[in-house]
Amino acid sequence: MDNKKKTFGFRFNIFWMYAIIALFLVGIWQYTDGSVEKNISWQPDFKSYLAQGQVTQIKASLNSGELEVKLTDSLTQKIFNSKEYNLPKEALKRATVIVQAPSIAELEEQLKAADGKVKVIYEQGSGISGWLWTFGPVVLLIVFWVFLMRRMSKGGGDGAGGVFNVGKSKAQLFDKGNGTNVTFKDVAGLKEAKTEIEEIVEFLKNPRRYTDLGGKIPKGALLVGPPGTGKTLLAKAVAGEANVPFFSLSGSDFVEMFVGVGASRVRDLFKKAKEKSPCIIFIDEIDAVGRARGRNPNMGANDERENTLNQLLTEMDGFGTNSGIIVLAATNRVDILDKALLRAGRFDRQIYVDLPDLHDRKEIFHVHLRNVKIAKDVDVDLLSRQTPGFSGADIANVCNEAALIAARNNKAFVEKQDFMDAVDRIVGGLEKRSKITTEEERESIATHEAGHATISWHLKYANPLIKVTIVPRGKALGAAWYLPEERKIVPEQAMLDEICSLLGGRAAEEAFLGSVSTGALNDLERATKQAYAIVAYYGMSKELPNVSYYDSTGQDYMFSKPYSEDRAKKIDSEVTRILSEQYERAKALLEEYKDGHHKLRDLLLSREVIFTEDVENIFGKRKWASRADEIIKANEEQEQRRKEAESTTEQAPEGESKDEKDPLADDDMLLPPPVPEEDNKN
Repeated sequence: MDNKKKTFGFRFNIFWMYAIIALFLVGIWQYTDGSVEKNISWQPDFKSYLAQGQVTQIKASLNSGELEVKLTDSLTQKIFNSKEYNLPKEALKRATVIVQAPSIAELEEQLKAADGKVKVIYEQGSGISGWLWTFGPVVLLIVFWVFLMRRMSKGGGDGAGGVFNVGKSKAQLFDKGNGTNVTFKDVAGLKEAKTEIEEIVEFLKNPRRYTDLGGKIPKGALLVGPPGTGKTLLAKAVAGEANVPFFSLSGSDFVEMFVGVGASRVRDLFKKAKEKSPCIIFIDEIDAVGRARGRNPNMGANDERENTLNQLLTEMDGFGTNSGIIVLAATNRVDILDKALLRAGRFDRQIYVDLPDLHDRKEIFHVHLRNVKIAKDVDVDLLSRQTPGFSGADIANVCNEAALIAARNNKAFVEKQDFMDAVDRIVGGLEKRSKITTEEERESIATHEAGHATISWHLKYANPLIKVTIVPRGKALGAAWYLPEERKIVPEQAMLDEICSLLGGRAAEEAFLGSVSTGALNDLERATKQAYAIVAYYGMSKELPNVSYYDSTGQDYMFSKPYSEDRAKKIDSEVTRILSEQYERAKALLEEYKDGHHKLRDLLLSREVIFTEDVENIFGKRKWASRADEIIKANEEQEQRRKEAESTTEQAPEGESKDEKDPLADDDMLLPPPVPEEDNKN
C-alpha cells in the first residue's frame, strides 16, 4: 500500500483571470442595474425640478451627501433623449441624475418646501457600485501582477524554473541508488571502451587506491564515434552502475536566447556538482557548445556560445578546484571541437566507440534478442555477417522490424526470413510491387542488375553477392545486396575492383541493349567519388603519386583549393582515365561471361529475385573465399595456440626459467591493425 499522502495544490491558470474580470463586470452591471446617470447642479437645476414637482424619488448618502435622484418620465425623456444618450424606452425608466447636496439639513429644508411629496431613502455609504468603481481596477491590477510574478518565479513558460531561474542548470540528477535501469551487462561489445568507463567509476568509488601512489584522478573523458554506436548507452550504464550522483544533460541545454544564460548555467551546474562531490557530469552532444572558437566571426557581435565555452573551460581547469568531479561527454563531430577543450587536464581521455565488428555484432544481437521469441532456424552468426557496417542502433532496429513483420503475418515466432526481410527493409526501403513497369523497363533493369552480379562474382576484391531483385524498393527500381568486406587497410586493386563492379550495370546496358539509361545515376556518383579519393586523397595515381589533399580538420577548403588550376586539370584527367579503364574492363568481363549474364537476366525476369546459390549454379563456386571466413579462422587458430602456450607454461618444471617472450608475438598481424575511420573511407 502506498503511504504517500496525496496533495491537492491550487494551480492558478490564465483563464482564471478572464473569469475574475467577467465576474467584476457582471457585478458592476448587477449593482448598477444597468442604469444611466447624469450629473446636474444643486442650484438652479435640482431646486427648480423639486419646486416644479418633477422629482419622484431621492437616495441620499449620509456620508458623502451625494443624491441619486429619479425624475418624472417626461422630464427624464427630455434630459436623456438626445444624440449623446439615444436610450430606448426601457433604459429611460432606469435613468437617474446625480446631485451633490451642500448638506443633509439643506436637503430637508428643500423637501419641506415641496410639502413632503418626494420619497426619500437615506443610506450610510456610497454603495457597492461606487466602491467597485473606485477600488476594483486597482485590486485587479494587484492580483494580475502577483499572478505574473508567481508564474515567472515558479515555472511560467520554462520547465526549469521560469524567467528568474533561467540561469539555473537543467541537468537531470540520478542520485545514489536512483540510477537508470541500464547496466554494463546491457552494453554488448565495446570491450575497450567499457574497460575505461568502468575504471572511471572505480576512480570515484576507491580514489585512495590511485592517489596513494601519487596519481591524479582524470578530470574528463570524451566518447567519440559515429552515431548509434552506443555512446549515450555507455553513459546510461555509468549512471546505473555508479554509486555516486550522476548529472545528465545535453549541450543544447546551455543555449538560450538571453545573453549570459549559458555561462550562468555552467556555473550553476558545477556548483551543484561540488555540493554532491564525488560525482559524474555527462554532457551529450557537446559539439553544440564546444565548437572551435573564431571560425565564424559574427561581425564583432557578442557570441553567446563562445562565452558558454569559455566558462566551461574555466570550470574544468581554472584556478578553482573541482576535486571529485569527472566530466563525461559524447560527440560524433570531434573534428570541430575547440582544441582547448581537448587538451590534457580537461578531457584527459578520448574513448573511441567504433562501429561493431563481426564478433561485437553477434553479442549485440544476443542482447536485443533476449525478449524476442525467435524460431530455431534463426542463425545469429549469419545475421551478424550479413549486417556489416551496422551500428548498435541499426541492429536494435533490425530485431524490432523483424518482430513487427512476424506479428504482421500472425506468426508465433520470429523466423529467419523475417530477419532477412527486416534487413532488406532497412537497407533498401519498402517493396513497391504496385509500381507499374513496362516489359522494356523490366528488361533494362534485369540487364543492369545482372551486370553488377556478373562483375562482382569474377573480381577478387569485389563484394560477394547476397541477393538481387528487380522489384522496386524505396526510390530504386532494382537493387542488389552485397556483403562488404570489413577491411582495415584497403589496397589499390580493391578500390579499382569496386569501381569496375559499380560500372558493370551501365556497361551491361550498352553491351547488350545498345543504349544506356538513367538507372546508373547512383552507381556513377559512387564510382566518381571513389576515383577522386584514389587520386586526391590516397595518392595512388600514377601521374600524381604520394599527394593527398584530404583535410582532416573538417574545414574542407571552403573558399580556396590547396592546388593550382593546372593540378586541378591533372586530377580531373586522372579521374577520367581511371573511370574509362574500369568501364572498358567491365565490358570485357561481360563479353567473356556473356552466356552466364544472359542466364542471370532471364532468371531475374522470371523469378524477380535471385540469391547467391543461383549465381553459384550458373558461374560455379567463387574463386576467392570471404575475408570474414579468413578472419574467423585466424581468430580460432590464434586462440588455440594461446591455450596450448598457457598449458605448456603451467606444466613447466620447477626451477626452470620461463620464456619471457610472448609465444604469439609473431602472430600479431593475423588480424589487420585498426586505423582511423577517415583513412578507411572508400
